[in-house]
Amino acid sequence: MRIEDINKVAMFGAGTIGGGFTAYFSMKGLHVNVYENSEESKAYAISKIQEPIDTYIAHGIASSAEDLWSRIHITTDPAEAFTDVWFVQENGPESLERKNEMVAVMEKYMPPDGIIASSSSGTPATLIAGEAKHPERILVGHPFNPAHMVPFFELCGGSATAPGVLDFAKELLESLDRKPVILKKPTPGFIGNRLQFALWREALNLVESGICDPRDVDTCLNYSFCPRYTSIGMYEHFDNGGLNLNIMTCNTVFPTLSNIDAAPAAITDRIARGDLGARADSKKGFYDWNGVDMKAYQERVAAPYWRFIDWDLPKE
Repeated sequence: MRIEDINKVAMFGAGTIGGGFTAYFSMKGLHVNVYENSEESKAYAISKIQEPIDTYIAHGIASSAEDLWSRIHITTDPAEAFTDVWFVQENGPESLERKNEMVAVMEKYMPPDGIIASSSSGTPATLIAGEAKHPERILVGHPFNPAHMVPFFELCGGSATAPGVLDFAKELLESLDRKPVILKKPTPGFIGNRLQFALWREALNLVESGICDPRDVDTCLNYSFCPRYTSIGMYEHFDNGGLNLNIMTCNTVFPTLSNIDAAPAAITDRIARGDLGARADSKKGFYDWNGVDMKAYQERVAAPYWRFIDWDLPKE
């Protein structure tokens, strides 16, 4: 199968991640089959696909929801969803048992050499492929939310992933204006979450140590170095500054950084009292979310990524 011959992909599940993927792939001119295992989940999928479509239209990226929906087919029949489909994105829950069941359903109908990419953020491809008939075509294709906006993709194979499968998936995603990278070997959290949670661990440490408040941390991130890294990379930054200067800061700061290996009291205490964040009944976490305009918040989440959308709309 050649990249240029792929005009249809499939989603196993269309919640927040799968719904974003579905809207995006349709936006890129692909036909998208979406498999849901019940009429109830099918109705939910429709709403989760409509959300990013509405966003595209509101920002002038698309002019017609009908055009995007014309390339989307949602079904509760796995044969309809997966027969003759060469690339499927699995967007199921982080349950190994469930993922193994999903692989069995996809393999029953897909071509033997069709690729299955899991959106898993934690389960290794080796385990996802553990009961597969064709483990050589299974990999992790980990996106970042919102999936219809964020270009970055982490691709990671398992012990049985065939040579060329990762390269093919990377080439396919690049043809769709994504920015995929291939990990040389598996690691918990892949690249993005390891970096994000290393920063989060130190942010928690700063607040717990009484050095600053959560809002001070967020102000620092908003208005200092984070915007820089949307234009240049961290390695570029420190290379340009000079490693002879960098080493002095490393040797001064590294010994003082947090090295905790479990969630601190700042998180566990809030969980214990039910303050789980914006979606909690209390609508409290580190911040009080009561009265916050969540639609405006979501607009702020997406705002940095609009500059990456510079592609032409599909023409049929």
